Amino acid sequence: MPVNAPVDLSIVIVSFNARADLERCLASLHDTPPSRSHEIIVVDNASTDGSADAARRWPGTLVIETGANLGFSRGTNAGIRASRGANLLLLNSDTVVPAGAIDALLRTLDSRADVAVVGPRLVDAHGRAELSFGKMIGPFAELRQKWIAKGNVDALTRRAHSPDWVSGACLLVRRGDAEAVGLLDERYVMYLEDVDFCAAIRARGRRIFFTPDVEITHLRGRSRLAAPVTTNLAYRRSQIAFYVKHHPRWAPLLKLYLKMRGADI
Repeated sequence: MPVNAPVDLSIVIVSFNARADLERCLASLHDTPPSRSHEIIVVDNASTDGSADAARRWPGTLVIETGANLGFSRGTNAGIRASRGANLLLLNSDTVVPAGAIDALLRTLDSRADVAVVGPRLVDAHGRAELSFGKMIGPFAELRQKWIAKGNVDALTRRAHSPDWVSGACLLVRRGDAEAVGLLDERYVMYLEDVDFCAAIRARGRRIFFTPDVEITHLRGRSRLAAPVTTNLAYRRSQIAFYVKHHPRWAPLLKLYLKMRGADI
């Protein structure tokens, strides 16, 4: 295939100091690759653990070194702009992809012309489901999401449906839909960029779809465990940016609430 020939799928992985996870993810993609034409793009956000060099050892993997920690949105957009796929799979470095999973996601997307985004069922290393979808985030929806997460997540994630958003840990989107909304909003360094992205796509009359028929392993929480202060601050700043954009009347109350709790913002 010519170097610049279009492909069915571009897999974009943003990585920052997660070499072991990244190598595990790339191994799963190369051991049982998708049958459709594809490319793998790793965007390295100035890792100091040799992640970029490790990724280059995998044949055919394009590695983009950003030279700085751009965050998830900017890093993902850099990968998308360098890609050539008709479809884009945003994939976290801490995921493991089973054989046939990506092909199944593509079939799901292909079978639904009104759907722009498809998200799979995410499970941890022990097979426990993650609540990887939900309603549009708002003052009460956040509380509802936390309450639901304490319930029977396994049962909740067994039903195919059209939520307002699916997790960016593994998110398949048509290129045309992604470009129509200007890719990911780069105000978000980490967290809520997937909810915002899906909201922009829905605003154009396109649907988000969750399928329980495809499972991806997501070894979540490693960034938070490694740097809890930094990740908590990133979440609060993303939360404020989200409210300023989508719920401007509530944003001052959110800032006041966070200050009263002594949180850095």
